[in-house]
Amino acid sequence: MDAMVLENCAFVETSPLVHKELPDSVAQDAEVVVRVGACGVCHTDLHIIEGELPPHRLPLVPGHQVVGRVEEVGPGVEDIQAGDFVGTPWLHRPCGKCRFCRSDRENLCLEPLFTGWDVDGGFAGRMKASVEAVYHLPQGYSDAECAPLLCGGVIGYRAYRLSKAREGETLGIFGFGSSAHLVLQMALHEGVKVFVFTRSEHHRELALELGAAFAGKAEEEPPRLLDAAIVFAPVGTLAKRALELSSPGSRVVTAGIYSTPIPELPYPLIYGERSLLSAANSTRRDVRELLSLAGELRFQVAVETFPLHEANQVLLDLKKSRLQASAVLVMND
Repeated sequence: MDAMVLENCAFVETSPLVHKELPDSVAQDAEVVVRVGACGVCHTDLHIIEGELPPHRLPLVPGHQVVGRVEEVGPGVEDIQAGDFVGTPWLHRPCGKCRFCRSDRENLCLEPLFTGWDVDGGFAGRMKASVEAVYHLPQGYSDAECAPLLCGGVIGYRAYRLSKAREGETLGIFGFGSSAHLVLQMALHEGVKVFVFTRSEHHRELALELGAAFAGKAEEEPPRLLDAAIVFAPVGTLAKRALELSSPGSRVVTAGIYSTPIPELPYPLIYGERSLLSAANSTRRDVRELLSLAGELRFQVAVETFPLHEANQVLLDLKKSRLQASAVLVMND
């Protein structure tokens, strides 16, 4: 099978992914093999490939927003059949034993496995996955449209729930990539007003088209203070800016797995029962709930598609903010 393989972490300017032909996977107990149709590309992939997230194994096939059809099921698999339309997200398998797993907080698992970091991911024609990491996908979406749901959608959903934004309140969104444009639609669906802050003129226009009440740059003053905020851009200064624009009692959620440092915070930015917290990974329940919502709501998912062998260029374009929508690699077979 075709695959883009990371042999050594390096800046994406050096094209670190190597196009290789790998042996096809074989499903073992409680595993399935998926014929990959599409795989999203996001900043987490970039952080892994460039070594900002230390490698857990090398060589590695990256990619954790994997969409395709089941090709083979191993012994012990009951609810998934060959031909099913499925996806695999970031969380591959929690340990199931630690205190976090036992208290329904498996997103904080002490010994988790992650797709495209601990196990080979979807930058390939085939992918083997634990049955625990495979989910049936809603109908009515293309392979490419489903891919961003499995990372941007899931982490956005968790961050949105942590923000506790309620009907009639105002949610600020900082950065307007894959997660943000889906969260905007979730919030509007629940009667929450959304203000978007992004440096991209194109993204400001898209936010307004999707229903945002305000779209501007982070340094601009919005029409009113925020009741809640989510910071998607991996820029620590934006967390401080979100607090500056937040009303008493608000919650600011950072939603990235990586960020530049947050500057020193003057105490008045926290006083008034404001809180700053992070959304970390996701649970399997998050995935199921997000996919159920996607079936009910029918998100508008903006994607740009590219062939698998262009993965290095796509990562560079992502790093340089040259993409206008969620990047998705599509397979030839």
